[in-house]
Amino acid sequence: MPKLKTHKGAQRRFHITGTGKILRTKGGKSHLRRKKPSRVRHQYDKLLAVDGSERQRVKKLLPYSGVK
Repeated sequence: MPKLKTHKGAQRRFHITGTGKILRTKGGKSHLRRKKPSRVRHQYDKLLAVDGSERQRVKKLLPYSGVK
């Protein structure tokens, strides 16, 4: 079998934890952020877990990530 290629865009956007969770950042984090309230700006700092069908898509894009 040939080796599978890792999708480089997905590799930069997703983070895999030690327990196998897939984490992502929120969209809209970097553009037009100054005029938003500080409470909203702090909400962008948290990482969100990817679940469901999106998880299956990310697993295909990152074949050697170790996600079960």
